[in-house]
Amino acid sequence: MSRTLQIDFVSDIACPWCAVGLASLQRALERLGDSVDANITLHPFELNPDMQPEGERIVDYIGRKYGRTPAQIAESQAMIRERGGQEGFTFGERNRVYNTFDAHRLLHWARIEGKQLELKLALLRAYHGEGKDVSQADVLIDAARSVGLDAEQARDVLASGRFADEVRAEEREFQELGIQSVPAIIFDRQYLVSGGQPSEAFEEAIRKIIGGQA
Repeated sequence: MSRTLQIDFVSDIACPWCAVGLASLQRALERLGDSVDANITLHPFELNPDMQPEGERIVDYIGRKYGRTPAQIAESQAMIRERGGQEGFTFGERNRVYNTFDAHRLLHWARIEGKQLELKLALLRAYHGEGKDVSQADVLIDAARSVGLDAEQARDVLASGRFADEVRAEEREFQELGIQSVPAIIFDRQYLVSGGQPSEAFEEAIRKIIGGQA
């Protein structure tokens, strides 16, 4: 018998480790097969909520925020690309960081429409794989259209400012629960796994949870 498992995945599109973590989680669930009926809900987290509209160069942003040199940044990016490749996510060339608030609003709408995970994957590919500016309405609408969402409804959501309050409320909710970095993956609202873990680590954690050993 399949075990139903609620998975709350707190993340930001701008976070490369979130792309790795989601790919790893999906690979683990594929290996677990019919033993798990996973319900994945994506929740917003903004790494750079005050990012200006034109974005910022990665080397400037990471250097300022984390105090890393260009060489350290390049080394970290190479490691992330390797980890992504191991889990089936391909990183492309990306030189800038962009604001993701509108993308989170669109993801909230996509949850209502039953296409949230598909849109999230499309946005991660656009941002990390293709270096696109996901603060731009046309990029977001193209991603929505690519997963079968109505482009005009997506355009209306973005132009109207809908779901801004809901996104802010969710961000506060998980911050108040102690989430300060992403990805943060919460199983059955009880068990937290942090970071872009390998798929084997997710598989082991899920097996323990469904087996009552966590």
